[in-house]
Amino acid sequence: MKKQVLCLLFLSFFVASSYAQLRQNFYQNTCPNVESIVRSAVSKKFQQTFVTAPGTLRLFFHDCFVRGCDASIFLSNNLNAEKDHHDDQSLAGDGFDTVIQAKAALDSNPNCRNKVSCADILALATRDVVALTGGPSYKVELGRRDGRISTKASVQHKLPHADFNLDKLNTMFAAHGLSQTDMIALSGAHTLGFSHCGQFSRRIYSKAGIDKTLNRNYALQLRQMCPVNVDPRIAINMDPTTPRTFDNAYYKNLQKGMGLFSSDQVLFTDQRSRPTVNLFASNNNAFNQAFVNAITKLGRVGVLTGNQGEIRRDCNRVN
Repeated sequence: MKKQVLCLLFLSFFVASSYAQLRQNFYQNTCPNVESIVRSAVSKKFQQTFVTAPGTLRLFFHDCFVRGCDASIFLSNNLNAEKDHHDDQSLAGDGFDTVIQAKAALDSNPNCRNKVSCADILALATRDVVALTGGPSYKVELGRRDGRISTKASVQHKLPHADFNLDKLNTMFAAHGLSQTDMIALSGAHTLGFSHCGQFSRRIYSKAGIDKTLNRNYALQLRQMCPVNVDPRIAINMDPTTPRTFDNAYYKNLQKGMGLFSSDQVLFTDQRSRPTVNLFASNNNAFNQAFVNAITKLGRVGVLTGNQGEIRRDCNRVN
């Protein structure tokens, strides 16, 4: 028992000491214009396609939850890398391309070439797409290094699924030092982007009928968009009201039974999480503040700093 406690204390100290090395002005002496260069590249990409925003935001979450925020999601390894796992195959290519474009912009500046990690570029780009869609802008902690390992097997049981209940969600997020409030705030990212018919078809076509926690009129609309035997990859907006704006409409939708996934709707149907949903639905500022706090904590998960990892010359392969 004492050994277990000592191991946990050591692990906690190691994790804390790693992210303690992150700081907002990490590149002030090596690439002082890093934020403006990344922001410009992200803005240009966003103007080309809106998918840039939800694609980048989801990419950051998937990267951090598997091996920590180390850009391992970018690595290719003969169809045996993280991004080849079925939980990652629906990640939008525009999310990856946003970081690649920002990396190219940085490398075109002699002062910044090969100075900024792909992991930090992704963290900055995530902040920028949130701001570009009407969400809060916030300070990003920097100093992450890029990982050298990416395996399909490492994704197994690391990402939340559409049918998770509150206990499963809390357990998975708690494993990364994130509270229930953090989890509910990060779930608000579903105010942007889309999912696919196959992810929620059981809620509208089960033998028992339409899921009772789902708004019936909304369910009938979903049936029209996702008829039986339709291609399960058909895209449906996660937020049916303001799908292109980062706002608190997601929580207002939950109050109406319009959460697309059962893992969304459970945040309102479960009495333990409902008060937080109601708070965020009634107060957009409260949601924004909670989201900034949660995504900052997410950005510290499993980071490599100091002499760990590397700064990749190409985000898609190790040096």
